[in-house]
Amino acid sequence: MPAKAKHRRPKQHPIARRLAFAGTGGAALALPLISTTTAGAAVTQPAKIASVTAVTPASAPAVAPTVEKAAAPLTYSVIGGDSLSKIAVEHSVSGGWQALYEANRSSIGSNPSIIQPGLKLKLGTAAKPAASTTYANNLDGWIRQSLDVMAKHGIPGSYNGIHRNVMRESSGNPLAINNWDSNAAAGIPSKGLLQVIDPTFRAYHVPGTSTDSYDPVANITAACNYAAARYGSIDNVNGPY
Repeated sequence: MPAKAKHRRPKQHPIARRLAFAGTGGAALALPLISTTTAGAAVTQPAKIASVTAVTPASAPAVAPTVEKAAAPLTYSVIGGDSLSKIAVEHSVSGGWQALYEANRSSIGSNPSIIQPGLKLKLGTAAKPAASTTYANNLDGWIRQSLDVMAKHGIPGSYNGIHRNVMRESSGNPLAINNWDSNAAAGIPSKGLLQVIDPTFRAYHVPGTSTDSYDPVANITAACNYAAARYGSIDNVNGPY
């Protein structure tokens, strides 16, 4: 009967033993730590939102908020022959000489009839300057700013009339240009929000606006000025003009 063979335990390589040991109990410290961003499970990343770059000419209106300056007190230096009553009338002091005296009692003293030449009187507080209007840097803001300029120059037109024509002429793109019609063939293509050719833009340019025909406010205002001269108002324009 043949002798029984011994079942020999195969030798493990030292490294293999260490790795096997590393997989149990506290020996896990021997393994490198895996960052959660490199784990097998997928890490959900926030979806990217496609950014839309607005077409903004260099001279487009600024949108920064206006900082209101503090009102400064008005003063008057007394000269010979002055009286509180005279000063109050000449400078339209609200409340008359009595209010002027009350505001300066500490400087004048107990007798309002006696005021010394050289005395500095406070006449009141200057009215705060009107806050500057700010406009959004988009089609809505350009139309509104143009309407304000038009009002100062007596140019007729409404928001709806301008918007309707802008959308037909350029779809609201201030850098739109027509390179195919007869004007383009003549070397004077129509440009901007209301598709104005350069000769018309120069002829009807409104002072105080940019001289760049692509500038949205200048383009709208010049086109409305032209439409007012030819059609009575941009509101009367309902097709190519």
